[in-house]
Amino acid sequence: MSKKAFIFDLDGVIVDTAKYHFKAWQKLADSLGILFTPEHNEELKGVSRVRSLEIILGLGKINASEEEKERWLVQKNVDYLSYIENMNESEILPNVRETLEFIKSKGQFIALGSASKNARPILEKVGLLHFFDTVVDGNDVTNAKPDPEVFVRAAKLLDIENHNAIVFEDSVAGIQAANVAGMLSIGIGDDRILKEAKYCFPNLLHMDSSFVETIILH
Repeated sequence: MSKKAFIFDLDGVIVDTAKYHFKAWQKLADSLGILFTPEHNEELKGVSRVRSLEIILGLGKINASEEEKERWLVQKNVDYLSYIENMNESEILPNVRETLEFIKSKGQFIALGSASKNARPILEKVGLLHFFDTVVDGNDVTNAKPDPEVFVRAAKLLDIENHNAIVFEDSVAGIQAANVAGMLSIGIGDDRILKEAKYCFPNLLHMDSSFVETIILH
């Protein structure tokens, strides 16, 4: 039995920080006179901060200088950090801790592969950082999903070949990145949206330990 790497996205898989990103982007959009709805927010899932801003500016048909964009990105991050400052274990999504504990009990690697530049402090705040053998986030990569760089880098750091890596993602871009890398893609969310995933569960509560054990053994 070869050792596997279980690579988790952060937002929407481990914790629900998406609501804080939405609040911060909405505040910025409001200041620019742009209507930004939860439906628009779906387009930002799994994409970089810079691309997210471009999408929002596109909604308002706003042309901006690089200096303006940088200032707005900084402001958005300041607001977001203020929202996540008080995060705690209650923010962990259902069955995440139990899933991590089970994978660890089977002697498998656990990694984080996230576009977030605040992944480490968030994992610390919610008390999960110790489960992760490596963390690859937005500070470590240059290409955003659906480019597979974040997942490939995580597997490489663990000395695991791509075909022995399993990716848990809640975004279409993340699922596409896992598939491009030749990794097993598991969608967490709506299977109608994440239809490119090899397997899909509404959340980790619906994925039992026998499923994980089967993945480890094959």
